[in-house]
Amino acid sequence: MAVANAQLGLPLVLVSCLLIVTGCLTCQEHLNKHVALFIFGDSLFDPGNNNYINTSAEFQANFWPYGESYFDPPTGRFSDGRLIPDFIAEYAGLPLIPAYLDPRHHEFVYGANFASGGAGALVESHAGFVVDLKTQLEYFGDVEEDFRQNLGDAKAEQLLSDAVYLFSCGGNDYLSPVGNNESIVYPYTHEEYVKMVIGNLTDVIKGIHGKGGRKFGIVTVPPLGCWPSIRAGRADNSCSEEIEMIASLHNELVWKKFQELEKQLEGFMYSKYDLSTAISKRMKEPSRYGFKVGESACCGSGPFGGIYSCGGKRGAAEFDLCENASDYLFFDSNHPNEVASRQFAERWWKGDLKEASPYNLKHLFETRMA
Repeated sequence: MAVANAQLGLPLVLVSCLLIVTGCLTCQEHLNKHVALFIFGDSLFDPGNNNYINTSAEFQANFWPYGESYFDPPTGRFSDGRLIPDFIAEYAGLPLIPAYLDPRHHEFVYGANFASGGAGALVESHAGFVVDLKTQLEYFGDVEEDFRQNLGDAKAEQLLSDAVYLFSCGGNDYLSPVGNNESIVYPYTHEEYVKMVIGNLTDVIKGIHGKGGRKFGIVTVPPLGCWPSIRAGRADNSCSEEIEMIASLHNELVWKKFQELEKQLEGFMYSKYDLSTAISKRMKEPSRYGFKVGESACCGSGPFGGIYSCGGKRGAAEFDLCENASDYLFFDSNHPNEVASRQFAERWWKGDLKEASPYNLKHLFETRMA
């Protein structure tokens, strides 16, 4: 795979905290004390995997002003700073979980992040530009094999069963077809299309379960129809009712599917975080959550900052950048800022049943499998 022309930097503490599986005196201590974290999905979770594939700037964020609030130089995260999984790792006592494709990292005892900006559950979503969910599962399979080879089957199986697996997936499956004159999911009905997406997602979850995974976390698809990028592309700058409808249907059916999996798969536990409601509330009442602007992006151009021009490398050289990213719920036209991601992660970590159900992530991390 081609390597993007960007020199990434991660805090030195990440490098120093990574364990070498073989010949490491503290590995057993790690296995006894920590629960690994594996991350799958799209740009809401991507720490920079797309820096290392042959893609375009449309699917990368390894340039200024991305990362400006926390990372120097930018890591490839689609934010001004850290993402939801970064904070979850912090709350779990883990270092930042590295991008799987980053060539500087080869051992993943603390976990690995396979997420790819633009990826969907369907291979067809942005095909050729991203690492789709099925391929992410294949990468995880390689990690599993390395664990078995280096740790032995018993320790590898304990690590994998104790680990937590996070997912953010589906949004790109509904955004990538936008522009079709008849329907974004033509020639399928909304329900047929959503079931295809969830079917692929379910196959991946079953694949992880088959390799020993038991504890899963998933965020609902955000309110995409009112995304700054969607509103900016509509003649009247209104929300897309069709995208709102299909995202809502996805969230309803995902909830039902996970309830089914809990009954079907041995030891299956999960935590669903209602990201859609959390973002909608902040868009409507930003000041209640510490923001000044809830519907427009800090970085971009056009109505609502909704033209995806942040950084000037995506076809439009000029873009607007707000003075303080923390004032805006959205950093760019498609992604929330670091402050919002921290808020979401905190509620997913310790929230009640209205936000994280049937368990919050803290409960999953504290539950050790027999």
